[in-house]
Amino acid sequence: MTLDNARIPYFDDVFASIAGRPESDLARVFGMRHVHWGYYANPERADTSAQALMQAAEALTTCLSELAAVRDDDAILDVGCGFGGTIAHLNERFTGLQLTGLNIDERQVSRARELVRPRPGNALAFLKGDACALPCASASFDVVMAVECIFHFSSRERFLREARRVLKPGGCLVLSDFVPYGPTLPLLIGWGVYAQSKLKAFFGDQEPSLCTALVYRWLAARTGFRLEVDEDITEHTLPTYPALLRIFRTDGHTVAEQATQLMAWASARKLIRYRLLKLVAV
Repeated sequence: MTLDNARIPYFDDVFASIAGRPESDLARVFGMRHVHWGYYANPERADTSAQALMQAAEALTTCLSELAAVRDDDAILDVGCGFGGTIAHLNERFTGLQLTGLNIDERQVSRARELVRPRPGNALAFLKGDACALPCASASFDVVMAVECIFHFSSRERFLREARRVLKPGGCLVLSDFVPYGPTLPLLIGWGVYAQSKLKAFFGDQEPSLCTALVYRWLAARTGFRLEVDEDITEHTLPTYPALLRIFRTDGHTVAEQATQLMAWASARKLIRYRLLKLVAV
């Protein structure tokens, strides 16, 4: 998608809640920091309250920053940065960082600038830009992150090429994505035909989800990366769904509830896997 036609309905809902009902769980959970799924260490005994979801989203960010092996003095680009939650997380834990958040939606960039301020010793900037045409110099980052957003980009391959361009040799790209399970791909495609309209009504425009784990490995090699880590954490993310459904039902948000129920069904049956990937620039 281009800068002009990105369509992200769930962010429209979050902004409406921030403006009209800032006390609501929707505004509180997603309007202040993270806008992504949670990681629950003990999913069988998970607390599915709004507060626990916020903590789980922070835990997922920790998983990704640890996967990237972030260190003091790194230069880090967070693509699809949302409201700056990942940047804030890193800003609070490391020093000497050059932090850049990038998003295609000016509203998100503006809110990130309002919410996140650099700690002493860190430098921070938020930019509007396209993930598939990064407005950044080549070989300028140690780490590129893309937390639960790559499916909104117009092309995973073009994004990977851009991420490789802006990374220093030996740098890494870490990302989380909803990855279809290869052997059940025909069933997932059929489910997608049935579910597409309801999913798009809330989750928005997305690149077709045909990028299996095998395709990711192929794309990595094709774009100048070595796929070093591919971890399936689906079980640890499943409590996100009842937590979201509780929020949407309380909010009376039928469109969001229907879309989330469809994702919960596919995820529980492991047609879609939630994976963390680390790609090293070679």
